[in-house]
Amino acid sequence: MSEGKQTVRGFFAYVKAGLPARWLVVVALVLSLFETAASLMVPLFTRDLVDQLSGGALSTGLMVFLGVTLLVQTVSAGFSYYILAYIGEHIVAYIRRGLWEHILRVPVSYFDEHESGETMSRITQDTTTVKSLVTNHLVSFVTGVISIVGAVVILLTIDWRMTVIMLLSVPVALLVVMPLGRVMYRVSRRLQDEMANFSANLGRVLSEIRLVKASNAERLESEKGADGIQRLFTYGLKEARIQAVISPFMTTIIMVVLVVLIGYGGVRVAAGELSAGSLVAVIIYMFQIVVPFSQMATFVTAFQKAMGATERIQVLHGVPPEREGLASDFSKKGIGFREVSFGYRESDRLVLKGLTFDVRPGETVALVGPSGAGKTTVFSLIERFYQPSSGMIVVGDEELGRLNLGVWRRSIGYVSQESPVMSGSIRDNVCYGLDRVVKDVQVEAALRQANAFEFVMGLEDGLDTSVGERGVKLSGGQRQRIAIARALLRDPDVLLLDEATSNLDSEAEAAVQEALDVLMRGRTTLVIAHRLSTVVDADKLLVFEDGRITGQGRHGELYEGHVRYRELVDQQML
Repeated sequence: MSEGKQTVRGFFAYVKAGLPARWLVVVALVLSLFETAASLMVPLFTRDLVDQLSGGALSTGLMVFLGVTLLVQTVSAGFSYYILAYIGEHIVAYIRRGLWEHILRVPVSYFDEHESGETMSRITQDTTTVKSLVTNHLVSFVTGVISIVGAVVILLTIDWRMTVIMLLSVPVALLVVMPLGRVMYRVSRRLQDEMANFSANLGRVLSEIRLVKASNAERLESEKGADGIQRLFTYGLKEARIQAVISPFMTTIIMVVLVVLIGYGGVRVAAGELSAGSLVAVIIYMFQIVVPFSQMATFVTAFQKAMGATERIQVLHGVPPEREGLASDFSKKGIGFREVSFGYRESDRLVLKGLTFDVRPGETVALVGPSGAGKTTVFSLIERFYQPSSGMIVVGDEELGRLNLGVWRRSIGYVSQESPVMSGSIRDNVCYGLDRVVKDVQVEAALRQANAFEFVMGLEDGLDTSVGERGVKLSGGQRQRIAIARALLRDPDVLLLDEATSNLDSEAEAAVQEALDVLMRGRTTLVIAHRLSTVVDADKLLVFEDGRITGQGRHGELYEGHVRYRELVDQQML
C-alpha cells in the first residue's frame, strides 16, 4: 500500500473512531437530504412561477408551496450544519485527546530528540488543519455531492441537451484541479514542517528569555526568527499561487457555461422549444451544481493539507510508548545493576560502561565523582526514563522493565539539582502527581520538615501563592525546598537525591539535611553529592569515573585505598 493510501486510511480511521453516537450521523444526513430536496424543488417552483406570470396568471397555492419549501430548506440547513459541525468537533477532540495521552506516555528519549515547540505544533496546528477539513469543508462536501446528483437528475428531465453542455465543463475542471491538489499536498507538508520548526524556536527562546537577554543575544535570535518567518512567508505564497490558479479558473468556467446556457437557451426559447421558466430553472440548477463544485475544489486543497497534517500525527502516534509492565510487588526490595551499559543514542559513546552494584533495602548509597561521570544517568535509568543499552537492572528478583511503571514511579521520591516546579500555586506543586486528597495540615507539615514553612507563610497568599512560569518568582533555594517537601509528602519507598541541598545556605542546609535524615530512615536511598561532607556517613559510596565504578565501600575504606577519592576528599579539606 502506498504512503498516500496509508495516510488517507489513517485519516478515515480517526474519523470513524472519533464519531459520537451513530444516530447523530443518521439525523444529520436525513436533515441534509431534506435541505437538498427542498433546494432542488425551488427551481421547479420558480419555473412554474415564471411560466404563470408570463401567461398572466398566478397560483396562490404555488406561492404557499414555495414559501414552505424555503422554510424547510432554511431550518434543515441550520440543524444539519450544527449537528455535522458537532460531529466534526467531536472527532477532532478525540484526535487531540488521543495524541495528548500518547505524548505523555512516550519515552523521555523522544523529547531529547524533538523540541517542545515542535510537539506543540503537532497538537495545535496539525489538528486545527484536520478540524478545518472536518468541520468546514466536509459538511459542504457531503451536501454538495447530494445537491449535484439531484440537480443533474432533474436537469436531464427538463432538457438533456443543456445538461450535457453543462457537464462537459466537469472533466476540464478536474484536469486542472487534481494536479494542483497534489502540488498543494507537498507544499502543505513543507509549510507544516516549517510551522513546527518556527514554534519550536519560539518555545526555545521564550522559555530561556533571561539567558537571551543576559547574553545580549536579541539580535542573533531576531535573525533566526526572521529566517523562519521568511520561510513561512515563502510557502504561504506558494499556497497562494496555487489558489490564484484554481479560484479564477473555476470562476471563468462558471462564466463560460453561463454565457453558453443563456445564449443557447435563449435561442431555444425564441424557437418555442423551451419555456422561459424552464430556462430560468436550468440557470438556477447550474448554480446549484457549480457552487458545490467550487466548494469541492476548495475541499480538495483542504483535504490535501489535512493529509499532510494526518501524516505528521500518524508519525507521532507511531512512537512506541513506555513499557508499562505488570509486576507490582517490589516494596522493601533492593536494587541491583548487572553489567549495565548505556548511551543516549546508538551511535553515541557509552555514558555508562558495565556497571555492577547492589543497593540493599533500607541502605543509603552515595554516588560520588567528577561531573559528567554518569551519576545522574544512573538515576534516569532507575526512574525508567531510558532503557539500558545492555545489561539488566533488577528490583529484588524482578527485572525493572517488568514492573508496573506507574506503581514503580509512585514509590520513588526524586529531588534533582534543577528543582523543577510547575506554573501554579505552591500547594499545587507540593501535591503535584499525588493520587490522593491531601489536607493543608499535611502540606504544612511537609513544608516544616523541608524548612520551607516560614518563607511560604510569609508570602502574601501563603500556599496559594503563584510561583510563575518554571518557578521564576522563587529563588533557587526556595524551589529546592519545595521539591523536598514534595518528596516528603509522597512518602516513597525509594529516595533519589541529586544534589538535594546544593542551593541552600549553611543554616538551611543543616535544617533540611536533618529532615532528610528522618526521611531516609528505613528507605532505600541513593544520593548524588559533590559536597562529600553530606555523604561521609553513607552505608556505601560508589566512586564514578568516566562511566565506570572504580571503587565502592565506606568512607574510611575508600580514603585509605582509592587514590581518586582521597584527592576529592583532600580538595574539599574534609
